[in-house]
Amino acid sequence: MLSKIGALAFEKGFLELGSEFSTELQPTSLTEPSWVVTSPQLASEIGLDARFIEDQESLDILSGNQVPTHIRPFASVYSGHQFGVWAGQLGDGRAISFGQIAHQGNAWEIQLKGAGSTPYSRMGDGRAVLRSSIREFLCSEAMHHLGIPTTRALAITSSPTPILRETLETAAVVTRVAPSFIRFGHFEHFAANGLHEQLQTLCNYVIQYHYPHLKKSDQPYLELFKEVLERSARLVAQWQSVGFCHGVLNTDNMSILGLTLDYGPFGFMDKFSLNHICNHTDSQGRYSYANQPSIFYWNLVRLAQALLPVIADDDSDEAMEAAIEKIKPLLSQFSEIYQQHYRKLMSQKLGFQKGVGQESNELIQELIKILDNNHVDYTYFFRNLTKVIHQPSDPILKDLIIDRDSFDQWLYKYLNFLNTFNLPLSEITLQMNQVNPKYILRQHLAQNAITLSQSGDHSLTKALQRCLVHPFDEQPEFEDFAKLPPEWAEHLEVSCSS
Repeated sequence: MLSKIGALAFEKGFLELGSEFSTELQPTSLTEPSWVVTSPQLASEIGLDARFIEDQESLDILSGNQVPTHIRPFASVYSGHQFGVWAGQLGDGRAISFGQIAHQGNAWEIQLKGAGSTPYSRMGDGRAVLRSSIREFLCSEAMHHLGIPTTRALAITSSPTPILRETLETAAVVTRVAPSFIRFGHFEHFAANGLHEQLQTLCNYVIQYHYPHLKKSDQPYLELFKEVLERSARLVAQWQSVGFCHGVLNTDNMSILGLTLDYGPFGFMDKFSLNHICNHTDSQGRYSYANQPSIFYWNLVRLAQALLPVIADDDSDEAMEAAIEKIKPLLSQFSEIYQQHYRKLMSQKLGFQKGVGQESNELIQELIKILDNNHVDYTYFFRNLTKVIHQPSDPILKDLIIDRDSFDQWLYKYLNFLNTFNLPLSEITLQMNQVNPKYILRQHLAQNAITLSQSGDHSLTKALQRCLVHPFDEQPEFEDFAKLPPEWAEHLEVSCSS
């Protein structure tokens, strides 16, 4: 294990594709950088031990103040659809990558978010603020420990440097880690500009490093799309099952690896609502909770269109039509793949011990309707349902529900269905508590941590990081983090400003 960031053996990674894919540049330094929080778990996974935080050089490197000679920082170019509209060229406006490292057979790209402007910053300053950095750090690590594919976060460094957003805030840099940060928008960029050779080069790179089993396929690019579609369907099913809303599901925020990517105005729902919108600038509700699966499909259609030139045998109209006919059956499978994953996950949350059938599916649909109509706290309900299973008269959930008759009817059918499995209830509820988290990153907890950190006290941010590593465990020292949110939390709003 290494004790310094600078000791990591960085390789080119994405940079090897050339200047048409990225621009080499240096990060912009920050004044008086300091540590906010780190992830010892992720450090270990990439070959670092916890002592890296004691190294001044590591602090300087992860703040953008120093770049070892063997590192060639870069920002990549991509395009995309934003809120359903073609936005043209975008790119890493606030992210600067250091390249790729390898550890124990895994490849990791390390990226600084907020380390200064790039050629793709447009009118932005390339900076991130402490507020959004804390939210991204905590949520990306929380999602990982929930078992949901995601980019990760190694550290946050902060600076008193003032940054103007909706108000004057202070600067921060998040060190992000992922096998790759390649997005749907990378493919859209080259397809939209008629750069089919570069598009094919990008596809080959992704297959070489991330889908190597496809190299022997007769139709590797079609198979690549199929696997991305399947990963995407599974990912959004996982989001729905834990009540997570992304907020800005543009094509440039969709990972080619099926990872949760770019934590902007996200949120775990407290009071359940199918029409919940976590981004207050999304006035039309395009990215509402209920819409997320259909938006994934919409984005996959855009990716399919971008891949047509490499799936087709040549650039003739006939070849393009033939490629479209190959992709259509794959796209038509998305809904069923998503539904299969979602029903399975919800069945596990409810303790069902066999494959999804009509009765279990009806119970899931009825419950979602009850939760939606009564705006019941989603995480609290599922975690405490085990108490009601053992003691149906326990009011812990009923007190949250206005339409108690509907809940009583559902509960009666649900308990009878559980009895058909002929298993001890203790065994069923034990399994339920292994998939229903007790601890999530609730909006008010994140806000409290941000408020303290902005005054220089990072203790709550660090406590939340320790807690969210074990979301399914009973942790008496963190019991307050599992309580229902206070009333003031209902008025918290999150926007794209970061």
